[in-house]
Formats: sequence, structure tokens, C-alpha cells
Amino acid sequence: MQDSLLIARLQRQDRAAIGELYDAYGSALFGVVLRIVHSRELAEQVLQDTFVKAWRNGASYDASKGRLFTWLVNIARNTAIDATRSAHFRHYQKTDSVDNLVHRPGGESITPEHIGLREVVSRLDDKYKSLIDLVYFNGYTQEEVAEETGIPLGTVKTRLRYAIGELRRLFGENLATIFLFLVTLLFGKQ
Repeated sequence: MQDSLLIARLQRQDRAAIGELYDAYGSALFGVVLRIVHSRELAEQVLQDTFVKAWRNGASYDASKGRLFTWLVNIARNTAIDATRSAHFRHYQKTDSVDNLVHRPGGESITPEHIGLREVVSRLDDKYKSLIDLVYFNGYTQEEVAEETGIPLGTVKTRLRYAIGELRRLFGENLATIFLFLVTLLFGKQ
């Protein structure tokens, strides 16, 4: 189904739209959330919260600011980051150790190593690689990176933009979708 029709139905609070939204984007969003919270159980809860927020805030979606998927990724990422800051997260962290996995339909999981992401990131200069590691692989916000590293926020943002350009060049245009995902994660919450 076209996103524009789905968005219109979501904004009208059509109950069937949320199910179709979940079918279309649930797996991809689960992967985003799982990378941040590292717990399947918590990721499932965060994913549910993500769709509840999308349902409640459907009227606030503005197509001129980005695609539907980007909007949903931002909600999922912010909800996951909020979950990592909660007291419950410490419990999940102790009881469920899931390595950095990305979920695909059919229950299979792949790691960034399967697509060569870590290898390509390792080719970057250390000042860029460390920022990508913190933001992409550890789920930090740009503000948290600035605080953690002592690098001014503007410099963090500039270096991340440069790093994304370099990663695009290293990966080539055939894998542009991976970097759309990466850009969404990096610049989704500023």
C-alpha cells in the first residue's frame, strides 16, 4: 500500500491502518530498537510503545519533513533511548544478553559484520570511527557523544556528516539503503 494512503488512514484513526503499518514496518523498526536496547523482550515492548505513539500522534506527521519510515524510525529510536535510561533497563541488561543484532522477516538475524559495516567503518580515520561507533553501534545521541568525548556539539555534527559521506563512498551507491538507515539513526534525534 502506498504510504500516502496509509498516512491518511492513520490520521483518520482508521484502526486497520495501524495493523498495516506494523506489517509494513514492524520488522525494520524492531531491528532499530534491538540495536539500542539489546534485549528481545524489551525491544518488543518498545516496539509496541512505538506504534502506540504513532497511532496517537498520526496527525502530527508532516510529509514535507521526511518519509513515513523516517518518522517511525525517529519515534522508535527515541522510545528505545528513553527505555535505556529507565530503571527497568538495568534489569533487562543483566538478564538478557543479545549481541548487536538486526532482525529480518522470517526470524533470521544479521549482524553488522554480515554486511561488512564494521569493516568499512574501521577504514575511517579514528576521529570519525569513534563517533560512528558511539552513535550507530551504541545508540548515543549527538549531545551524549559531545558530553562523553568533550568534543563541541557542532564539531560532532560536522564529523558525523563527513563520516557518512565517506561511508557512502566506501560502500558505493548499491548499498545506499543501509546509509539511509544510518543517517536516520545519526540525525534522527538532535
